[in-house]
Parts: sequence; structure tokens; C-alpha cells
Amino acid sequence: MANKVLLAYGICDGLFVLMGIFMLAFSVIVQNIQDEIPENGRQAARNLLYQRFPLTAGIANAVLVFLTFVVTLPGIITPARIWLKLGGYMTTVCAVFSLIVGLYLWILTLKTREDFAPIYAAQSVPVKILMQTTFNCCGYFNSTGGPGMPGLAFERDSAVCPSPAAAALMRGCAAPITAFANVFIDNIFTAMFGMVGIDAVFIIATACLLKERKERERFRHIDSKSQLGRF
Repeated sequence: MANKVLLAYGICDGLFVLMGIFMLAFSVIVQNIQDEIPENGRQAARNLLYQRFPLTAGIANAVLVFLTFVVTLPGIITPARIWLKLGGYMTTVCAVFSLIVGLYLWILTLKTREDFAPIYAAQSVPVKILMQTTFNCCGYFNSTGGPGMPGLAFERDSAVCPSPAAAALMRGCAAPITAFANVFIDNIFTAMFGMVGIDAVFIIATACLLKERKERERFRHIDSKSQLGRF
């Protein structure tokens, strides 16, 4: 029974550190590509979304995961329970950290349409044309851009918005960009919540191993007292 509990704990520990590796790799890769010159509208929108992600927080969380993993190793190798307890507390902090990051990303999806408007307005003409072409739209809210902010009107191009009359017949880019952004961010914050689930399972595994070791220690005390009682 003890070996099975320890094996389950080791598997959960491995999954836990694997999630930290994924988190660190994603954050570092995104930091390196978020300022790339886009080749199409989806890549342009994706890079602009990346620039709003809490990548530094993701890296910090990954580092905390690695530190927690290091703390758990003595708990696997030695029978001392203090390392397991410390690892359990640190795993809880990691879970809360990941939950906060996931909630932040989820909140982004609640107001993507309005929040993306100033980001869109600040882009260069070629980037706007890429998004207009890819998403088959003209302007942001509509061809004239909508009220409240300059830079949202359509940009003339030869494919989708060649003239004001043609642009007026097209939808604005807000709806398709928002749909793309929400699906894109949904996948990422769902992955973050999945990491929180792995953290929760790891905490349960830690509690089970602590309980098992406590029972074994109690039985050892009982056996030692029985041995002394025979003399």
C-alpha cells in the first residue's frame, strides 16, 4: 500500500513539474515572438493579444513550481514529513497563482471588443490592412470607425476595402477579431485551469502520503513498545 501511495505521489509530482516546464516554455517563446512582423491578419491579432498576456507572472509561477518540485524531492527520498508539508503549502501557493493568471485571461475575454479598439487604432496601416484582408472587414466598429476614437476607420486596400462605397457594405473588424481572440484566449485560460486541477490532485496525493507515513510511524511506536514490554 505504501509503495502505491508513494508511486501515485511521484506521478503527480512529475505532472506538476511538467506543467511548470510548459508554462515557462510558453511564456519565454511568446515573449520572443510577440513583436514579430506579422505575415497575415491572424498573426497580427495574435501578437497583439500576446502583448496583453501576463508573461512575467507566468515565468515567476514556473520558477515557483520548480522550487516546489525541488522541495518535494527530499520528501520522496526520506521519511521526514516536514518536506511533504512544505511542498504541500508551496503547491497551494502555485495553484492560487495559476488560478489568478487564468482568471485574468478569462476577464480579458469579457471585454475584448472594447479593449482591443485602442490597440487596433494604434497599429500601422499595413497591419490594419492585414487584419482587414484576413478577417474580411473594413474599419473596426464599421467602415467609418465608429465614435470616440480616431484611427478606427477603414484603410484603403485593393482586395477588401478599395473604396468608401465598397467599405460601407462590409462589416467592421470588431466582431471577427473578437471571436478569434475569445477562442484563442479560451484555450489558454482553460489550460491554466487544467494546471490548477493538477495542483489540486497533487495536494490530495501529498495529504494521502502524509497520512500513510503518519500511520506507519504510529505502528512503529506501537511495535517498539510491544518489543520493550516483552523484556
